[in-house]
Amino acid sequence: MGAADSNARPSVTSRVLALLGAFDEKRPSLTLTELAAEAELPVSTAHRLVGELVKWDALRRAPDGRYVIGQRLWMTGALSPVARELRDVALPVLEDLHEATLENVQLAVREGQQALCIETIRGRRSDPNFSRPGDLLPLHATGVGKVMLAWAPREVIDECLQHLAPLTPNTITEPERMERELAMVRRAGHARTLEEAGPRSWSVAVPVRVGEDRVVAAVGVVTRAMRGDLVNLVPAMQMAAAAISRALPPPPSR
Repeated sequence: MGAADSNARPSVTSRVLALLGAFDEKRPSLTLTELAAEAELPVSTAHRLVGELVKWDALRRAPDGRYVIGQRLWMTGALSPVARELRDVALPVLEDLHEATLENVQLAVREGQQALCIETIRGRRSDPNFSRPGDLLPLHATGVGKVMLAWAPREVIDECLQHLAPLTPNTITEPERMERELAMVRRAGHARTLEEAGPRSWSVAVPVRVGEDRVVAAVGVVTRAMRGDLVNLVPAMQMAAAAISRALPPPPSR
């Protein structure tokens, strides 16, 4: 029985998990060949299983042909106790911030090379394109994305700087300029966007910290009507972020 067990072929479930497990923080996107190698599968088998994962939206094929984690898997991950705890803690604070600003309010975390929106409250000037929970947002062109990118590991920043896709004429696409932008975000303690993700979309965002300087999320305000006083919302947003931080459990000791 032991010999039979040792010669047993891996189950379909184990092969699928091996494919999904190939992704990590340093490898947020992979080619089919890389996926097959990491999962120790024949390319033909990997191709078939990856195709099924793409249909279910567990994986998504990017324009460059590489594969990234799909939105449906991120939405499932948002149901994890950690994500739900963050949402439960943050929601009353976000509601207060919404009442104070009457604008669109969002909470996001970083997932690989994108920001995952885990909670939103729509304001008076909302529009159908405003993010919803589960939406993936570009790190380089959104307020919450810039916050998460500014405090991301160096390898994440380097990867992002290689893929600064233009979404509008105002999107920052030059790596050197983005480096300066991220340095300014860290100095100022907040990020701003001026029609960088879409026309008539302005935003400001601040980090949510746990411990001394571990940024775990970002709180953002997005408006569809240009407001010259948008930066004046930063103190109220920082108070909201601090309230969320205080309610979160401390990071595990190392």
